[in-house]
Amino acid sequence: MRPLFLLFLCSCLLCRAQDQDSVKNDSITQLDEVILLDALKTKNATGITKSDVIAAKVFQNYSPVEMVSAINQIPGVYVLSGALNTNRITIRGIGSRTAFGTDKLRLYYNDIPVTDGSGFSTIEAFDLENISQIEVIKGPKGSAFGANLGGAIILTPKEALGVSTNLSNNFTVGSFGLLKNNLSFNHFDGKVRVGVQYGHLETDGYRENSDFNRDGLLLNATYMINQNNRIGLLVNHVDYKAHIASSLGITAFTENPKQAAANWAGVEGYESNKYTILGINYRHNFGKKLENSTSIFYTYLDHFEQRPRPLGFLDEFTNGYGIRSRFIRNFDFLNRSAKYTAGFEWYKDHYNWSLFETLQQPENGSLQGNEFADNSESRSQVNTFGTLLLPITEAFEVQLGLTINKTQYDFQDLFNTGINNKSADRTFKAILLPSLNLAYELSEEIRLVGNVSRGYSNPTVEQTLTPDGVINPDIAQETGTNYELGTEMYFDQRRLHITLVAYQMDVRNLLVAERVAEDQFIGKNAGKTKHRGIELTIDYLWDINPNFQLSPFLSYTLNDHKFIDFVDEGESYSGNPLTGVPKQRRTAGVQLRIFNNFYWNISHRHVSEIPLTDSNTLSSEAFTVFTTRLGYQKKLTDKFTLGADFGINNIANESYAESVLINAGSFGGEPRYYYPGNPRNYYGSLRLGYRL
Repeated sequence: MRPLFLLFLCSCLLCRAQDQDSVKNDSITQLDEVILLDALKTKNATGITKSDVIAAKVFQNYSPVEMVSAINQIPGVYVLSGALNTNRITIRGIGSRTAFGTDKLRLYYNDIPVTDGSGFSTIEAFDLENISQIEVIKGPKGSAFGANLGGAIILTPKEALGVSTNLSNNFTVGSFGLLKNNLSFNHFDGKVRVGVQYGHLETDGYRENSDFNRDGLLLNATYMINQNNRIGLLVNHVDYKAHIASSLGITAFTENPKQAAANWAGVEGYESNKYTILGINYRHNFGKKLENSTSIFYTYLDHFEQRPRPLGFLDEFTNGYGIRSRFIRNFDFLNRSAKYTAGFEWYKDHYNWSLFETLQQPENGSLQGNEFADNSESRSQVNTFGTLLLPITEAFEVQLGLTINKTQYDFQDLFNTGINNKSADRTFKAILLPSLNLAYELSEEIRLVGNVSRGYSNPTVEQTLTPDGVINPDIAQETGTNYELGTEMYFDQRRLHITLVAYQMDVRNLLVAERVAEDQFIGKNAGKTKHRGIELTIDYLWDINPNFQLSPFLSYTLNDHKFIDFVDEGESYSGNPLTGVPKQRRTAGVQLRIFNNFYWNISHRHVSEIPLTDSNTLSSEAFTVFTTRLGYQKKLTDKFTLGADFGINNIANESYAESVLINAGSFGGEPRYYYPGNPRNYYGSLRLGYRL
């Protein structure tokens, strides 16, 4: 029986966890050359630290707008997406209780940390077409990339492959007024590497008051000074404006999911962002065995939100800067090659925000009124890290890791004076976060891995404040211990690839966001949770003949996440399922390629019910969504290439919630738990490439 049949027979179980101690290959088409080539996927995680890397082969399953869908193909990682500008990334259930946005993980862009000082990351600020790969380290075992409970995500921007100079353009149109264009220039002459991408995206959105407009510019350049020295420059600027439809109650969600929430529609609510990353990297080889990589960086965010009452208009800006340096040395141990890394990462930002009254205007939507709050907060973090990789035998390796984190907040009330002034500072004690990784090769085809690690999560700005706006001296960092055991296996001459991981994470001092008003929350430590799960991936590469290749895949996540000790306002929720986490998730599909010119992909994503309340009295409905994409590419001349794609999302026109809120309050109306997913929609792309 061919493994193709076996793969779909096992579709109740499966995870694409590609631990890459060595470089692995992905079969893709480089459209400016229109040839089939292997795009190299490189692992950034240190040594034998397990991570998942996805690249062009996964990206090709979805539209060029769908970074969220690509990430959701990784087992254990779930992105709840309320809109293009409203995403919440959870990893193994960590982050599921965050009301809005992504926290409890570290986000890196080309080795530059882009998570702000309060722990929030904005994946929507980046264009999928500018990214060559996405790497995910699940849990706190990253060491060199932090020890956050959720782990780390590392985005790698595109660059020229091989000595070449290429110019390409990809133009996409689709349903709901979608228009996207990406213009790319890449050059490498053996000494200078330059990549420049400009992207524009606009869409009216499926829902009312959900139009989105984004422009972005990326410059990624490196210069080889000599064999031992290299300097690099990264500039990424994004400017976008997104109207906000917000969540709906069950009645509105069922009867008319296209509508926006009445309060946001009434003021024509929106957010606008100008986001800039600037980084300079210098790499130096001290010899054959010691190297250093050091980056200095600056980030800037100018953010404005037009919001309904009583929230008020929000005007904020953040300046961040820092340095990251890492030394890597190889040495001999028991007549084998061993390695250690040591480094630090220092980041500081200044966050300033003001609130203004919302004046309702029947004809103009809303106007900005008087200021009623003006605040500033300085936030600093220092991560010192080190790892030691020791080959005990030819088959058995041990890696020790240690991260030390020190976090400080300094809050300044610039509006109130005298006894009403709420300025304060909050310094957390330095926390030691060790990690132990083990790897054992049973054979060339079977590898076992294990990990024990300790992690943490900092409270956000809102969680550090009491309902009166004063810094809460009692709130503590979340801490947790992660236990992980997995295997990676190859069969049928390495065409069949299977990975299986089981884990348990015990979290203490659980940070709970308690709603005190509409869209306003405070934080407190309220108990313990236990996160247990299984992640399984199977993929198979079947070369039927030189012109026909079939590649089925399947990833599966099984979650068993529970409150162990959780009492909130006198109510005990101990033993209940963790809110905001589905029990099961599955992604399966097939990729077909014919004559190196034509491809067709079809996949489906299934998400089971999600508990919406801590009392476990309400859950979202399970859903299954099918997606397909087909394309053709042709080399017209030695210099010109042409490619075209067509795709359909939500083929069966499923009605479902793409994202949910937990413990939604009513505040005079129906609790708004649901962000509707898009109905059936279409897109098409035309790509032109020119080799200079």
